[in-house]
Amino acid sequence: MNFLVFLPTSFTLSYLWNLGSMLGMVLVSQILTGFFLTFYYSTLDGFGSVQYIMYEVSGGWFFRILHSNGASLFFLCIYIHIFKALIMGSYRLVFVWISGILIYFLLMGIAFTGYVLIWAQMSYWAAVVITSLMTSIPYIGKYLVLWIWGGFSVCYNTLFFFYSLHFILPWLMFILLFFHLFFLHNTGSTSLIFVHNDYDKVWFFPSFWFKDLINIIFYFFFLLFCFFFPFYLVDPMIFFESDSMVSPAHVVPEWYFLFAFTILRSIPNKLLGVILMFSSIFFFLILVFPKNYNMFLDILISFFVFSFVWIFFWLTWAGHYPMDYPFDYFNLFFTIFYFVFIFLIYFFNLLVKHCFY
Repeated sequence: MNFLVFLPTSFTLSYLWNLGSMLGMVLVSQILTGFFLTFYYSTLDGFGSVQYIMYEVSGGWFFRILHSNGASLFFLCIYIHIFKALIMGSYRLVFVWISGILIYFLLMGIAFTGYVLIWAQMSYWAAVVITSLMTSIPYIGKYLVLWIWGGFSVCYNTLFFFYSLHFILPWLMFILLFFHLFFLHNTGSTSLIFVHNDYDKVWFFPSFWFKDLINIIFYFFFLLFCFFFPFYLVDPMIFFESDSMVSPAHVVPEWYFLFAFTILRSIPNKLLGVILMFSSIFFFLILVFPKNYNMFLDILISFFVFSFVWIFFWLTWAGHYPMDYPFDYFNLFFTIFYFVFIFLIYFFNLLVKHCFY
């Protein structure tokens, strides 16, 4: 308990730093609701078991909408958490940043495998599209796809594969989360004055205990959202059972995947599109290499960060629309600048380290 009471913490931390504890609260909520849903879920009839939970199990509807919307809340918090970290230069904390990016990548995998479990029309064809991308891997791609499918097409064996991953991956994320918190408490958080020295530190208790209690109020509003708008954030096609003979006119994933989906579709070459889609996550790792612990030109770097955030919003919005004119040109343009602005953040941190100090 010492790290929750006597942890030296910068007194300048604002409510933006609540996102870390909020993510922990949502994670607990997701585990508890997901644990309940597993009691009644069957991979032999994925769509039917979801409907059974919604209409037949007492209180099942509550756990289902809480788990579904909880995924959106998790990604909302983690995106704000990442954007805040970019503005505050948290990539200076090398191991904290690396473990955080790996957690984010695992979270994407957990969310995707959970989305497939609905086995509705859109989630089924999302599984078909995403798994088919692996055929772009030279030599082993087609064999890897057949292994994941458990047959010659997406079937109930594939559903069981994703169900197993959805259960296993959170345990790997727990391990990474432990290291993330360990490294964070070892180095301390970034602060509004960009320092890590002890002269701006106070004990975590009681000030930050009371500051983190605001999360309870925020979670209460999340519950209200679940009650009044339970399916506002999901595609209407989740209410239709999967049909392998009829594909949707336009496959659209959940909103938190849209930026990566847009990057994938903006590149005509299939293999390059897959590489850039994964690079949209792992490209953030280059920011640790300058190892610049001095903040100079921070206003300019903040401009690059806000420009990057604006591009992220465009890619997310554009993912809802087919790749017709003019989206094909615009999406390619914004995909390029997605990586350009990350590189500019890296370059100017490197410049500050070697030229100004």
